[in-house]
Amino acid sequence: MSRTTTDQLRGQVRGEVITPDADGYDRARGVYNAMFDRRPAVIVRPVNVGDVMAAVGYARTNELDLAVRGGSHSVPGFGTCDDGVVIDLSAMRGVRVDPRARTARADGGATWGDLNAATHAFGLATTGGIISTTGVGGLTLGGGIGYLARRYGLSCDNLLAADVVTADGRFVTASAREYEDLYWALRGGGGNYGVVVSMEFALHRVATVYGGPMLFELDAAHDLLDFYRQFVKAAPEQFGGFPAFQIAPPLPFVPEDRVGEPFAMFVPCWSGPVEEGEQALKPLRDVAPTVAEHVGPMPYPALNAAFDPLLPPGLRHYWKANFVKDLTDDAIAAHLEHGPELPALQSTMHIYPINGACHRVASDETAFAYRDAEFATVIAGMWPDAADDEKGIAWVRDYYAATAPLSEEGGYVNFMAGDDQDRVRANYGANHDRLVEVKRRYDPDNLFHLNQNIAP
Repeated sequence: MSRTTTDQLRGQVRGEVITPDADGYDRARGVYNAMFDRRPAVIVRPVNVGDVMAAVGYARTNELDLAVRGGSHSVPGFGTCDDGVVIDLSAMRGVRVDPRARTARADGGATWGDLNAATHAFGLATTGGIISTTGVGGLTLGGGIGYLARRYGLSCDNLLAADVVTADGRFVTASAREYEDLYWALRGGGGNYGVVVSMEFALHRVATVYGGPMLFELDAAHDLLDFYRQFVKAAPEQFGGFPAFQIAPPLPFVPEDRVGEPFAMFVPCWSGPVEEGEQALKPLRDVAPTVAEHVGPMPYPALNAAFDPLLPPGLRHYWKANFVKDLTDDAIAAHLEHGPELPALQSTMHIYPINGACHRVASDETAFAYRDAEFATVIAGMWPDAADDEKGIAWVRDYYAATAPLSEEGGYVNFMAGDDQDRVRANYGANHDRLVEVKRRYDPDNLFHLNQNIAP
């Protein structure tokens, strides 16, 4: 197979083709997690599907590593590589809403902020994540856990169709009607199967929600976690949100003399009738008084973006995660021991609920296998200074070592670190072998291997 030169690639692509000698190369190669400082041989910023096809072909024929970057939030830095090709989809961020059909089609580089802004104009939404700068594609391909998951399922449960450029350069549309095996694998199988250039989602009537962050004294953390594990099993599905540990940031609603202290936190999201929100949160309020809170009616996109200022690009990230069927007394004790020892303002631990509507999808209906888990836990170490790497990583690993034996073997692929490749089989459980079969069909040479890789 003849190789393609960079000049030939430029002749095939309408978007930017950025090489190390170009102005702006250093800016273009940067990713969200500042732990990764890599130097790709070429960065392609497609503006259309043809550009993506050309970039995939260039990587394949030149036998180069290929990284695909959507929102750039990959904690293991999978959106970049040394000496290879990066397909940066950030110039493809369009969102088109069909309010009558209650669907939206988002381009491969769209963020949840982009999608939420477009759908909110019609009083509609679908399950997104917790940070609005996260890419729609990356979150959905890994499953998609967020505030609306208990009511409307995971992001991947709302995925109706996906346009994909496969490893051999073909353009296909995967849905329940065509390329059904690929459609199944994309809903939780990560970026293993191609470049997803657009996605179509089912939307739901969600405009204003009732919620926001609530900070509790640390001595209320046990009661808060004990309440949560029991309440969320039978709570109305309109109730979303999660408990956490968080150092209080310097925000107007936080007492000035408490800024910088660790707290137990809960971030509720009531997506039912707004007038019922205060009553819906009463059981939570009855657990303990709050030290500070910013709770009330707000547009859903505002809640989805509430933590964006705390987590800008350029922080250093190291995460660990597990699915949990039961938040046992021993598990709560482990959280109480390690959670308050947060190493930095940005670091946190969240326990997301994934029951309700998530449980109404069979474990083999999509690639997301842990449909019997109640919770998805993430220990998210985040800090700004490289000098704190050892301290931050140690906190995450110690916390994980204490909670992993009390959890399921697998975890949510979107929360996995770069050193979690040995967990891929466990993360997919009984679905792993079927995912391998689909991988062999669409990417037998493992061109798309910079991910939580399902090897063919």
